[in-house]
Amino acid sequence: MTDKLKQANQFIRALPHARALGMELQSLEMGTAIISMPYAERLIGDPKTGVVHGGAVSALMDTACGAAVMSHPSNPAGTATIDLRIEYLRAATPGQTITTEATCYHVTRSVAFVRATAHDEDRATPVAMATGTFTVEGRK
Repeated sequence: MTDKLKQANQFIRALPHARALGMELQSLEMGTAIISMPYAERLIGDPKTGVVHGGAVSALMDTACGAAVMSHPSNPAGTATIDLRIEYLRAATPGQTITTEATCYHVTRSVAFVRATAHDEDRATPVAMATGTFTVEGRK
C-alpha cells in the first residue's frame, strides 16, 4: 500500500460514520476512489430480508465521491457535498460487501463533478448509481 493510500485510509478511518460503517479504502488515485463496506447485521434495514439500509449505501457513496474529489490532480484542499443524487437500482445481496467506485470527472474553480457506482459481488448489475457536485477549496 502506497504512503498516499495509507494516509487516505487513516483519514477515512478518522471519519466517525465511515468507521462505524466499516468502510475500507481500496484505491485512491487521480480523481478516482474505491471504497468498500463489508456486510454487517447492524447495517440491515429490513430484518425480514437482511438487506442493508439505503442510508448506509448513500453514506458509502458520498464518502467515496468526496475522496475522489480530494484525489483529483488539481489537488483541491478540501471538499463538502453540495448535491448528491442517488438512484437505487436493486437491493444489495445480503451477506455481500458493497463497493463504490467514484470518479471526479470535472473540476471548476469552485465545484467538482462526480459519478459513482455501487455494487456487491455482482459487478454487472449495480446496486446504485450517483451523480454529485462538491465544493472545491484552495483552487485559483
